[in-house]
Amino acid sequence: MTNIEEYIPILIFLLMAIIMSVGAIFMSFVFGEKEPYFEKSSTYECGFEPFSDTRGKFDVQFYLVAILFIIFDLEIIFMFPWAVALIELEPLGFWSMMFFLFVLTIGFIYEWKKGALEWN
Repeated sequence: MTNIEEYIPILIFLLMAIIMSVGAIFMSFVFGEKEPYFEKSSTYECGFEPFSDTRGKFDVQFYLVAILFIIFDLEIIFMFPWAVALIELEPLGFWSMMFFLFVLTIGFIYEWKKGALEWN
């Protein structure tokens, strides 16, 4: 059975996070500007006036690149806990990650060959 005292640092951390979050929101209401000016409430597109309707369609390539980024980013995130625990892992843990990286590399090569990473 664990002691409740082991959870005190977590509770302090959560309490400080809540206090800082609420404090930041409160300070923005107290010290923030109340009346937006024209430039702040106007539309903005890379420093220029908008060229056309902002509800225009995007090319599928934008979404494909975004999805590929998320997939590879999440797969790379799995490597951090593995790297931290690498010393304590047995050879099975090491070879499991090597297989994971092999599958990741095969997926990357497949996407590269299909031309999904090329920008037209």
